Amino acid sequence: MRPRERRETSEQDLFRSRLDQIIDMKHALVKLARAIDWGFLEQTFGAVYTDKPGQPPLPTRLMARLAILKHTYDLSDEALCDRWVENPYFQYFCGEAFFQHALVFDRSSLTRWRQRMGQEKLRALLQESLAVATRTDAMKPSDLACVVIDTTVQPKAVMFPTDAKLLNRARERLVRLTKKLGVSLRQSYARVGKLALIKHQRYAHAHQFKRANRSLRKLKTYLGRVIRDIERRVIGNEDLQEAFIRPLFLARRVLEQERRQRGRKVYSLHAPEVECIGKGKAHRPYEFGVKVSVATTVKHSAGGQFVTHVMGRNHLAHASGDAINAVLAAAGYNFRRLLAWLRLLLLRILIASA
Repeated sequence: MRPRERRETSEQDLFRSRLDQIIDMKHALVKLARAIDWGFLEQTFGAVYTDKPGQPPLPTRLMARLAILKHTYDLSDEALCDRWVENPYFQYFCGEAFFQHALVFDRSSLTRWRQRMGQEKLRALLQESLAVATRTDAMKPSDLACVVIDTTVQPKAVMFPTDAKLLNRARERLVRLTKKLGVSLRQSYARVGKLALIKHQRYAHAHQFKRANRSLRKLKTYLGRVIRDIERRVIGNEDLQEAFIRPLFLARRVLEQERRQRGRKVYSLHAPEVECIGKGKAHRPYEFGVKVSVATTVKHSAGGQFVTHVMGRNHLAHASGDAINAVLAAAGYNFRRLLAWLRLLLLRILIASA
């Protein structure tokens, strides 16, 4: 079902004051909210939904504004929820008429909305950021005539390659897949596996490494038993064998890789490829400019190299999360520079009128 879009209203409440009566209407976020073409974003993102029956999702404009705030200020989903409740400018930017003392959305809605939109639809935010930059004279179309692109690193939030959590995660993934495909196991080790992981973490924190290694060996034993049990039960069934080829291959690599092993290792089990971990460009100083690329550091014709925004650590799962984070990072960087530009314009007006 399509979302029910909320429109700005002029309703009055005798017991509450409207946000536009208690905040500074010259604030940069207020000016940015007026400069963005919300109709274009609503039309682009609304094309994903259908008219099938069901509960209507949250308004498209609300979710787009939350995405802009999150990546403009480099906030996690949890931090965005906390800031939204206590910041009237965030609420006004999201279209609220009166101050809300509780969230009007759920934190998990942000994740589901990003997954529903995907990389292609979210590029509309990047497109709109460049359009706003042109309309506010922060950028001229001629600035995009020459672009120099330099690749950068996007570190992934992954586990240590020989960590106990990775062993337990491999076992959980196999058990989850067997339940999905209807394969019965002799034992899932769900309870004792979780207990062994907790013990390992506590022993390691207390520097009791002999006991920690004992718990680590138990986790390896549980994972090895599940692997061998699955191999016995899928023999003769080509469909099941094909479904378990990749999970079993990764589980064996996790089980066999050692701490001092050289070469490629499995760092994570939520992405199909081993992620690149290394020093990126997330700690270089910012210089003013407008980003025109999604996963790169860009230098436009006016000069001055600047770094990708919100690329210090990617916490979005799967390979699709890598692409989504890169697109939203670029859009967030643009909107952040637009806020700085709008503050600069306001300062110039105040100086001229003084």
